[in-house]
Amino acid sequence: MADRLPRKVYEQELARLQAELVVLQEWVRAERKRLIVIFEGRDAAGKGSTIKRVAEYLNPRVARIVALPRPGDRERTQWYFQRYVEQLPAAGEIVLMDRSWYNRAGVEWVMGFCTADEHRRFLHQCPIFERLLVEDGILLRKYWFSVSPDEQQRRFQARLEDPMRRWKLSTIDLESISRWDDYSRAKDEMILYTDIPEAPWSIVDSDDKRRARINMIAHLLSSIPYREVPLPGLQVPERPEGTGYRRPEKNPGNYVPDHAATLLP
Repeated sequence: MADRLPRKVYEQELARLQAELVVLQEWVRAERKRLIVIFEGRDAAGKGSTIKRVAEYLNPRVARIVALPRPGDRERTQWYFQRYVEQLPAAGEIVLMDRSWYNRAGVEWVMGFCTADEHRRFLHQCPIFERLLVEDGILLRKYWFSVSPDEQQRRFQARLEDPMRRWKLSTIDLESISRWDDYSRAKDEMILYTDIPEAPWSIVDSDDKRRARINMIAHLLSSIPYREVPLPGLQVPERPEGTGYRRPEKNPGNYVPDHAATLLP
């Protein structure tokens, strides 16, 4: 693995790329484009932290994160892609998918949550589904975050020991350690069937999270022919003179206690 990217270099480039993401956002909004970015990969591969950096300065009315829970009883009787169709972007929107319909090719297949027929049907239908999306004008980008077994093990242990991140772990996450080869086989088969010219996979080496974030964002920006959109000229107006309105006396009981004051010497 390459040396870890120095923090100063990382932060400078991340700030530059995030500024470009804002430019991309304004282009999507102004040109009424529809953009879907899929984040997939093994547990603890760094998908969530990358999504956080992508979305950090974006307008939540334009860019939204989709992380669907497991399907309910009714959803399990629907066409598999149906609940994902509901999350597709409208004109001028960006959707960042923290896992996606590819759950069927990964955790559902490996853990036995779907049948062999359902898995086979997914591998057949998914390329057709994605071609339809692209044919309709949707910009679809798919990223697979690749992490080594040693680094995944280290991240799992770090989460287990950190009470602020312990919630990120589940029994299914930990079981993925013993099913490493099963997940590898499932991922390779998924790529074989769904790496299509209209919507190819892009693999992100994520053993170094800093490099992974920088590389993924830079690649996303380079893959879209966006341009800077002129923003409307805005100016903060002068505050007008008061009209004589007198506000009622403040009621201290309505104010949140100054907890910050207790922290000062």
